[in-house]
Amino acid sequence: MSETRSISLLGATGSIGDSTLDLIRNDRANWTVRTLSANCSAEKLAKLAIEFEAEIAVVGDEACLPELKQHLAGTGVEAAGGREALCDAAARSVDITVAAIVGCAGLAPTMRAIEQGNTVALANKEALVSAGEVMTRLVAKHGTTLLPVDSEHNAIFQCLAGNNIDDVRWITLTASGGPFRTKTWEELDAATPSQAVAHPNWDMGAKISVDSATMMNKGLEFIEAFHLFPVELDRLRIIVHPQSVIHSMVEYRDGSTLAQLGPSDMRVPIASTLAYPARMDTSCKPLDLANIGELSFFAPDEERFPATRLARESAHAGGGTPAVLNAANEVAVAAFLAGQIRFTQISALSARTLDNYAPPAPQTLDDVLAVDAEARARAGEMLEIA
Repeated sequence: MSETRSISLLGATGSIGDSTLDLIRNDRANWTVRTLSANCSAEKLAKLAIEFEAEIAVVGDEACLPELKQHLAGTGVEAAGGREALCDAAARSVDITVAAIVGCAGLAPTMRAIEQGNTVALANKEALVSAGEVMTRLVAKHGTTLLPVDSEHNAIFQCLAGNNIDDVRWITLTASGGPFRTKTWEELDAATPSQAVAHPNWDMGAKISVDSATMMNKGLEFIEAFHLFPVELDRLRIIVHPQSVIHSMVEYRDGSTLAQLGPSDMRVPIASTLAYPARMDTSCKPLDLANIGELSFFAPDEERFPATRLARESAHAGGGTPAVLNAANEVAVAAFLAGQIRFTQISALSARTLDNYAPPAPQTLDDVLAVDAEARARAGEMLEIA
C-alpha cells in the first residue's frame, strides 16, 4: 500500500475489531480512521478512538453515550449514540468500511455503508443470511465492492481470482467441527456454555463460538456463500476439517482443486480485504506443515449436528426462511448462554420456529427487520414453553 486510505470499523471492540485494529496499528502511517463503533463498551471504545485518532466514536446503545462522552471529553473525538447515529456514521464516505457488528443489529448500518458505493469488508454473516437478495441488489445498484472477511468465504474469493465462475464444479466450505466434534449425543445434551465457547482453533466471541459448536456457523456460511458466489446451491458443500488449515476449496471442471491455506488467525483474511487487490504484511505465525503433520477430513454428521441441514433446507426454501433461521438461532443461543435451555435444544428451537413461520421473500430492509422481529417473537414464545 503506497497511499493513505480511510477506514470505518463498525464493531471495533469485538474479536474482528481487535484483529483489524492490530493490523492498522502495525501499518499506522497508511490509515486514517474515521469511525469506530461498539454496542456499548464505552471505556474500551474511547481508548481506541483516542489511540487511532478517530473522527467519531459511536455506541449503538444510547444509554452508554454519557459514559462515552465522559471518556472522550476534551479529546476532539466526536461521540454519538443510538441506532440512527450509528447509521449516519456508517454513511460517511470512506475507502473501506469493515462491517463487523454481530447479528441483525449490523444490518441497517451495513446497508448505509453499501450505499456509499465504495468498499465494504463484510464480517457480519447474518446480514447476507437474512437480507441476501436485498443486500446484493443494493451492492449492484451502487457499484459497491463487497469483500468477504469470513475465513472460508475469503478463501473461496482468493481461489476464484482470475478464473471463470462457469468453470466451477464445487465450492467446498471447511468446518473445524468445533469443540464437540467427537462427543456423543448424551455429552452434547449435557454441554455447558463454558465448554461450548472453548473453540479448539479460533479465538472468537461467545455467540459465534456457540454457532461453531452447533455447526450453525457453517450452515449460515453456506447460505452466505450462495449470495456471494453465483453458483447453484447443489454446487456448494461442507466438509469437516479439524485442523482448520485449509479454509475452503474450489474444484474446477478440469479436475483441478484450488485451496487456500493459512494459520487459524483472522488477521489473515482481514488483511486480504484491507489491502485488496494487493497484499500487506502481518505478524501472523507462518504455517509449519511439517509440524502439523497431517490434514484430515470428515463428512458432516447431521444427526448430532442438524444445523447444517436446517441451513441447507432454508436456502432451498428461500423467501424469508433464512432470516427466520438466523433470528431463531440468535434467540436460542442467547437462551443457552443464559442457562435457559440445553445445548441440544438450540437447533431444536430453530427447527420448531421454521416449522411455525414461513414468510414471503423480503423486498426491503424494513421487510427483513419485520421478519426478524416476528421470528424472534415466535422463538421466544416457544422458549417459554420449552
